[in-house]
Amino acid sequence: MVKMREAVAHWILMHEHPFSIAEEEGFNMMQQRGMPQWEKISRVTAKKDCMLMYENEKKRLFALLKNVNKISLTTDMWMSSPQKMEYMVVTGHFVDIDWKLQKHVLNFVHLAPPLRGIDIADAIYKCCKEWGIEGKVFTISVDNASKNDVAIRNLKDTFARHKKLLCGGRMFHVRCTAHILNIMVQFGLSKIESVIENIRDSVVHIKQSEGRLIMFSEIVQQLQLPYRKLVLDCKTRWNSTYEMLSVALKFKDVFPRYKDRDITYDCCPSNEDWEKAEKVCEILEVFNSTTNIISGSEYPTSNLFLNEVFRVKEVLDRKYQESGDGDKFIFDMVTRMKIKCKMRAIEFSFPRMYHSLEAQTHILDVKNCLYELYNEYLVEYQSIGSENSAETTSIGCTSSTSSASGSSSGWSQFQAFVKTVETITPQKSDLDIYLEEGCFICDGDSRKFDALEWWKANTLKYRVLSKMARDVLAIPITTVASESTFSAGERKKNKKEKKAEEIALPINL
Repeated sequence: MVKMREAVAHWILMHEHPFSIAEEEGFNMMQQRGMPQWEKISRVTAKKDCMLMYENEKKRLFALLKNVNKISLTTDMWMSSPQKMEYMVVTGHFVDIDWKLQKHVLNFVHLAPPLRGIDIADAIYKCCKEWGIEGKVFTISVDNASKNDVAIRNLKDTFARHKKLLCGGRMFHVRCTAHILNIMVQFGLSKIESVIENIRDSVVHIKQSEGRLIMFSEIVQQLQLPYRKLVLDCKTRWNSTYEMLSVALKFKDVFPRYKDRDITYDCCPSNEDWEKAEKVCEILEVFNSTTNIISGSEYPTSNLFLNEVFRVKEVLDRKYQESGDGDKFIFDMVTRMKIKCKMRAIEFSFPRMYHSLEAQTHILDVKNCLYELYNEYLVEYQSIGSENSAETTSIGCTSSTSSASGSSSGWSQFQAFVKTVETITPQKSDLDIYLEEGCFICDGDSRKFDALEWWKANTLKYRVLSKMARDVLAIPITTVASESTFSAGERKKNKKEKKAEEIALPINL
């Protein structure tokens, strides 16, 4: 029964059930059928069990964070519509001793209005102080709201007083890549607002009555199209707008025929509108693919997402060149997107994204930053090594009299030899050796390559660089981890506001 109570508490927390669910007659009847010894649980007991589980998890996480060297944070804000209250969540990201990427919600709190950047900074610092990680924060990923810029400036100064920030704090502020892509797309879509409105109004018009759906589906059958669903978008989510446009394009021959049958239908897109929608979908397809990859639940590192960001730049350049003066709408749209396209990539991408001189300048900037970061890790590694050496010497002195025979053994002499050799500074650093070696080429699907597993296998080879890689590869490139915390509750109820709505046609093709 104790185990069952733990399971019920876990079930309530996992699915966000009310505590009173444990008192429901059907629930207790089901449990008694499977377990005759079942004892009813009151809502008070269920709450107590859930709080106990929460406290135990908190203690476990606190112990885990003690052994973390660097931790990266993401944070996001959410306004609860029914309550008219704003909440903030802080999520911690790090790679554990087994080279597994860890993600834990550290704080979920209500912040009173008016919410300013300084208030966000104070709340984040308070959270870090409670968890004892104020000297371990490596980066903070936020979206591009102006109040977040204020918060990061304050936090950067505060955390620097506890411990020197790496690279002078230049890596501290990480802007959400998904949010940047969203801004770019929204800028571009504003150029074809009228086209989108015509298609959206057409979908709305057809779904307003069963008779219209039947008439539309009959035309679909006449044209022998293998598609069954129209999609209505959410105006605030560009990816659902892309889905609506791409699906509507499959029915573009149906809409003008439907117009001939319905005199009330006055928003039929023209051939020019469909051409524009088709060109826009070619661009949005790349953005959609990129967003899906960089917003994945595993939070991919640069070995995956940089190639996708490069694809975005590539498609924008190609469309920019193809458009010319003859296609002003796509020219203006891509121009708007390119204004916001501020990217970093490795040597493969830079020469294709910038002019040769500019590319070389950026490559040099990245390389200098890489060596600066490595040298700071090297200093830290050497200081820890000297402390451990001093402790070992101290322990050895106290035990030398009692184990004189052991100190003269062959193993002791070998240890002394290794310590002497290891203190000699190597001619080349880990970073030099790593950059000079050939690239690792994985067999099969490169998307399944696990960078953390590779570094785990090469930890002994790159003693210092692997420590740096452990911290860098834990940096989230989006705030999706924090945003997903708000996926339940009111956001979960209003699914129509969150994603596109599918409209099934009443036919069986």
